[in-house]
Amino acid sequence: MTYGFETLAIHAGQEPDPSTGSVTIPIHQTSTFKQDGVGGLRGGYEYSRSANPTRTALQECLAALESGAHGLAFASGLAAEDTLLRTVLAPGDHVVIPDDAYGGSYRLFATVLARWGVAYTPVHLADLDAVRAAVTPATKLLWCETPTNPLLGIADIAGLAGIARDAGVLLVVDNTFASPYLQQPLTLGADVVVHSTTKYLGGHSDVVGGALVLNDPELAQRLVFHQNAMGSVPGPFDSWLVLRGAKTLGVRMDRHCANAARVAEMLQAHPKVGAVYYPGLPEHPGHEVAAKQMRGFGGMVSFTLTGGEQEALRVCERTELFTLAESLGGIESLIEHPARMTHASVSGSPLEVPADLVRLSVGIESVEDLLTDLRTALS
Repeated sequence: MTYGFETLAIHAGQEPDPSTGSVTIPIHQTSTFKQDGVGGLRGGYEYSRSANPTRTALQECLAALESGAHGLAFASGLAAEDTLLRTVLAPGDHVVIPDDAYGGSYRLFATVLARWGVAYTPVHLADLDAVRAAVTPATKLLWCETPTNPLLGIADIAGLAGIARDAGVLLVVDNTFASPYLQQPLTLGADVVVHSTTKYLGGHSDVVGGALVLNDPELAQRLVFHQNAMGSVPGPFDSWLVLRGAKTLGVRMDRHCANAARVAEMLQAHPKVGAVYYPGLPEHPGHEVAAKQMRGFGGMVSFTLTGGEQEALRVCERTELFTLAESLGGIESLIEHPARMTHASVSGSPLEVPADLVRLSVGIESVEDLLTDLRTALS
């Protein structure tokens, strides 16, 4: 039987515990497991770095939510990225990356993998001709964020998948901003989906984690080996927290989207605001593509201030309901200055973000309260 997204979020990988009948997956807070004789593993478990029942439940749930066959959970989104990249790349390889990307991902390419001999080219991913032109014989991977962080750019996943197929390279999509509720890249031709489960999947700002989801069994086997060999896995409680968050992902994302749309419309009409970046606005250059490949337009909004950087900093410090903090995707609203916070690592690079940019993670509070908070900060 085929189940809807919300049903999978609550039930996939989460059958009641067979020994106790517990409806909620237990937190298997153990480092090791009793063996029935040497090499006689009970359920395949021997040591929690290699596998843990709570993590297994999370991995099965994540795979189902992304319409994938294999899910792997990690201690952070960057741990997931690093494990994937070190599995599929080698010195001398080349990667095409977005010209607007999360600062941590850029740092991984520019300062970690570059020293290992991996080259990268930043490209505006919405321009498929530019992407095609950037692919070289050494290219092994196209790295995509859509929507991008922090400028909310939109890339055509199906179009990028066609380029990747023609070139014989992998297409990896960071789906953190959209979440699997709003967008499922594997169904559009992507090879691997990346998540920071810290964000919308966890949803409560109380856990750090990451994930990979894919269909290729051979690549999945290699990733499982490296997941164990490199060891950056989430603990049982972290796995349980992400599972807990995923159960309400659908209903939370509906509110995030609705609130963000109202915030974007208000900002667009405000005289102190320059540009508003939100794919739900008809004027957004990626609006049509986003409407085609997403269920909704997400909870992230970025905007610039006509008063420049100092005005952007002032607004960030004046809000009350929008908490000045890094990260995103939690039930509470957050505000930040990307150039000095999440994207400081791209300063001076081709990915440098505008100094007058403010990024909002719009939460699920009463939207009128959020609008009043922003209007007061802008006044």
